[in-house]
Amino acid sequence: MAVYTDVQPEAAEALLTRLGLGPLHSLTPIGAGIENTNYFVRTATDVWVLTLFERLSTAELPFYLQLMRHLADRGLPVPAPVAGPEGSLIHEVSGKPAALVNCLKGKDVVAPTLGQIRQAGALSARLHMAATDAPLRQPNLRGPQWREQAAQVVAPYLQGAQAVLLQEELAHQQLSLASADAQHAPQGAVHADMFRDNVLFDGESLSGVIDFYFAGVDHWVFDLAVTLNDWCVDLSTGHLVPDAAQALCEGYAQTRTQAGQPVTAAEWRLLPAMRRMAALRFWLSRLADWHLPRAASLLTPKDPAHLERVLQDCRAQPWRPAL
Repeated sequence: MAVYTDVQPEAAEALLTRLGLGPLHSLTPIGAGIENTNYFVRTATDVWVLTLFERLSTAELPFYLQLMRHLADRGLPVPAPVAGPEGSLIHEVSGKPAALVNCLKGKDVVAPTLGQIRQAGALSARLHMAATDAPLRQPNLRGPQWREQAAQVVAPYLQGAQAVLLQEELAHQQLSLASADAQHAPQGAVHADMFRDNVLFDGESLSGVIDFYFAGVDHWVFDLAVTLNDWCVDLSTGHLVPDAAQALCEGYAQTRTQAGQPVTAAEWRLLPAMRRMAALRFWLSRLADWHLPRAASLLTPKDPAHLERVLQDCRAQPWRPAL
């Protein structure tokens, strides 16, 4: 979440009127995140989040918005997009495609407890199960092809050991995806960005997961690896914290088993490779944002060095849970 497009109160007021949500009380820009423009929109009775999409096309948006609506309708704590009079979830604000969703209660936790980490794993599994009959399918747009292309963009900024690391990981990615385990591991709609700052807690209880705009069809275990690489690493060193990783995987596995789709042996074998793939994906995006920043009134690019350390640790410590 960032601010690339300035939204005037009149534009937000017009959207609220069109959706029948009452008069605007306040419009506040949200400076966190990096991809889209976001504002808190407050009325007399409710708080909404207005998102203007800066990169995603109108043709790509139905997948994300219908996935969120589908999950919300199944009782998952995710933002529910508001439909217009004609039923569309996509609106136009300040010349950009936009969505309006309810603001979930709670806040993110920088240092989650093991119990909170276990809840995050369980929610990830619930999401995977609930999305199996989602109405639309769309590939993960930050998948293997994007990673190859992004590597070409950032390669001129890397030298020495970093350049070698990038080429080795691209080769490892190709081998891993061609393996028999990758061919047989289940896939479906995944969040693909369930970092701790995208999950909300109300006290000790998980109250929401937000920012679905990197979602797409991919291996479920890739999604688990993305989450593990953020929730279960030391933020100062990038090293895996085994107790945290075990708690996340336990929460995930138990929920999958309860849903009648236990985690397969192929998925657990793939987890170390998927951790490397997930670390590569976010290292690449942070390298691009760092070296090729976009103009925005509120934006602080995240240092790619942290994800490089996580990637190095994934290579040095090919961890699997004791389950």
